[in-house]
Amino acid sequence: MKDNAQTEGRCPFRGDRVGGAIGSEPQLDHWWPNRLKVELLHQNPTEADPLGTSFDYAEAFSKIDLVELKREIKGLLTSSVSWWPSDYGNYGPQMIRMAWHSAGTYRIADGRGGAGEAMQRFAPINSWWDNGNIDKSRRLLWPIKKKYGAALSWADLIVLAGNCALEIMGFKTFGFGGGRIDAWEPDRATYWGPEGWNGKKPSETAPGPLEGHPNQMVTRTMRWNGEPDEDYYELENPLGATHQALIYVDPEGPRGNGNPLESARDIRESFARMAMNDEETVALIAGGHAFGKSHGAVSADKIGPAPEGAPIQAMGMGWMNPEGTGFAEYTMTNGIEGSWTPNPTEWDNDYLTNLFAYEWEQTSSPAGAIQWKPKDPDAPKTPDAHLDGVEHPLMMMTSDIALKEDPEYRKICEKFLEDFDYFSDAFARAWYKLTHRDMGPKVRYLGPEVAEEDLPWQDPIPALDHEVVDSSDIADLKAKILGTGLGVPALVSAAWASASNYRDSDKRGGANGARVMLWPQKDWEVNRPAELAEVIAALEKIQTEFNAAQSGGKCVSMADLIVLGGAAAVEKAAKDAGHDVEVPFTPGRMDASQEWTDETFQWLQPVSDGFRNFHRTDIGYNVSPEQIFLDRAALLTLTAPEWTALAGGLKVLDQNWDGSKHGLFTDRPGVLSNDFFDVLTSMDYEWVPQDESEMLFDIKTREGGETAFTATRCDLIFGSNSQLRQIAEVYGASDGEARLVKDFVEAWSKVMMLDRYDVAA
Repeated sequence: MKDNAQTEGRCPFRGDRVGGAIGSEPQLDHWWPNRLKVELLHQNPTEADPLGTSFDYAEAFSKIDLVELKREIKGLLTSSVSWWPSDYGNYGPQMIRMAWHSAGTYRIADGRGGAGEAMQRFAPINSWWDNGNIDKSRRLLWPIKKKYGAALSWADLIVLAGNCALEIMGFKTFGFGGGRIDAWEPDRATYWGPEGWNGKKPSETAPGPLEGHPNQMVTRTMRWNGEPDEDYYELENPLGATHQALIYVDPEGPRGNGNPLESARDIRESFARMAMNDEETVALIAGGHAFGKSHGAVSADKIGPAPEGAPIQAMGMGWMNPEGTGFAEYTMTNGIEGSWTPNPTEWDNDYLTNLFAYEWEQTSSPAGAIQWKPKDPDAPKTPDAHLDGVEHPLMMMTSDIALKEDPEYRKICEKFLEDFDYFSDAFARAWYKLTHRDMGPKVRYLGPEVAEEDLPWQDPIPALDHEVVDSSDIADLKAKILGTGLGVPALVSAAWASASNYRDSDKRGGANGARVMLWPQKDWEVNRPAELAEVIAALEKIQTEFNAAQSGGKCVSMADLIVLGGAAAVEKAAKDAGHDVEVPFTPGRMDASQEWTDETFQWLQPVSDGFRNFHRTDIGYNVSPEQIFLDRAALLTLTAPEWTALAGGLKVLDQNWDGSKHGLFTDRPGVLSNDFFDVLTSMDYEWVPQDESEMLFDIKTREGGETAFTATRCDLIFGSNSQLRQIAEVYGASDGEARLVKDFVEAWSKVMMLDRYDVAA
């Protein structure tokens, strides 16, 4: 290169700029926003975990002196620091809010959200408007977290701080179970709504935030069909919150309209989607609002960006407030200002007493938010949280007035007013459910404060009470099962139906308990109920004969037999393809009862299941079937190869829910071959949509044009998606069948064991 003025000091490569850092360029989602994001199956990898795979959290947590830990937390809660002074000299109320908002993201439709991994620390949840200033609560707890280090997860500490807060203010909690393990990166799989980061419609013509509304994140939302005052008013599934960036509902009423009855409608829908009935809903609202205050001293347009958008010098904290000190009496969170009770740091029934004792009229906060105050000037006052000798009128939100005006909520409130002890117990139980709902069965809970009582929402399964079968018994039982003549497809279907409703999000479902024999699971159409009933009847006969012939307490449960039947069928299917394999089987499952099967188990029923080409057309979807299929694989904790192997293997094992031949790319159904991948990767065929919907396809020979097979989108995605196709080609190669059989067996066994928390990994 010439040494002259024009080139001196410049990069020796062509052009004046060197590319930006990794991540600064437009990403795949920018160019192809509708692509199937298979990489979501591999989020939160072990490489991201600084504690390493050998760290045993349960062992570390067991060494903590919980009494001493709680004493330290309670000491912190009754202190105050200069950079974020405590309201009323007590951090308890804001810790209750932190724990509530961490757990309150849970939703029953897919089990996602909740306190289990402390996702409140990451975007987008850490920057939702409804979580304003919760970043300060976590920073206040840092000295505790720092002291206990890896032995105390953020997820456990957040919930425990909420419990300690309740206790220091005179409330008796129902219990506490540890065992929540922190995630180490944001959750990129959960669908939080269609509005986008700021809740705005992705359209140039979409209306913006409601005029004059202090919560700038509230907009005319896309997640509702219909209007609050119409008969048809439906929230999009699987969402739980009624607005983007909120935990439950807008406290000012739907879209800030100040209408209590419409607010009640939103509350009932949102809380039901978060697994709470009417009594639990009222208990949580009335119990939670017995403490603390809401903050709305400053206009929203003056508040700085949320943590993810804050400048680097903010060190991860957001919502910087330029008014006055920026905290204490100048604090701004949701825009509503004031307290519900005269004693905001004491457990009492004043919230409900005052709600019903006085008439309430609408007013506005200093930030311009809709709120309510007593009409009676002689009503009790509440002290200022920071200024000595200053008092304010009591405050209610529109969502509070809703409890008084809705007839069903009002009945519950009146019951709580008449019996404070009953109310206290209801709140304790609802709080326990709220903060533990996503932890799964009680066997996963850690520590000395785990409540002894079994609760229906924990999906209880009896403890093992017999000697389990040995290898000789297992071999004999397999032979008897195959001797029934049920056939490979039927046995595989029953075992898959039993295990595959597991979802790792809230640790519900799975084969343990044999709830596939009980309502509602036995009647789900995706489970081929008539065939399932035949399999169950045959296996029950084998169980009765086996258990009657034993002595010394050895038994086999139906839960074990159903899984064992699937294992025997897979082994036969592999053998028929020329491969000798042994499917791992670990006995020890127990059978649940109908009495202890919670009615919310109905939410585990698939609305779409690509493994069995099941897709309900009576439910509207905003995403394609293959997107839901990916989500199903994620809930089963499958990797991309595991997902691919299971999908292709189950197709040749004839597992379509309705007996259709979609994806059955073989002339030997019931044989564990690689025929699915052989056809999928072949260029001897072309793939022709049956109609404009592009939901079903004919696979036609290129020469002759005959239809050889049919398929769904959930079949073709393994040849269409670039990442999945590379895996499909491995299994479709001339040496791929043995690998497929091996990988299928491993993935099958993984699914069968997903809920075996009684077995060390």
